[in-house]
Amino acid sequence: MYDREARFKMEDTMNAARIEYTEKGVMNMAQRRCDVLRISQSGAILGILTQYTLPQQFYLDIPDARITKVGCLLMKTFANNTVEVRFLRLLSQKELDRIFVFSTHPNHRDRTLDIRSW
Repeated sequence: MYDREARFKMEDTMNAARIEYTEKGVMNMAQRRCDVLRISQSGAILGILTQYTLPQQFYLDIPDARITKVGCLLMKTFANNTVEVRFLRLLSQKELDRIFVFSTHPNHRDRTLDIRSW
């Protein structure tokens, strides 16, 4: 399914994020902090310690941009503590703009948020 899906251009960003997943079945909900390094409408590159076992499916929260519970699927794990994930739904352009406004990356320094579009 994912190999036939259209690819969207990834853009550099730097946002604090959190992943949530269940451990040991459904008994325990765990959270880990991470950084969103690159993002597109259909996927992202996350910076997270990969020496722990990461689940295949989890939720991604970006609290600064108020984006919660984006379903993710783990695609690749790289040796430099980054992982590539695909989203289970496409992010809208409004959500991407909100992420870029709260980004600390130098490319997004002059972005502003239109409060009428909320």
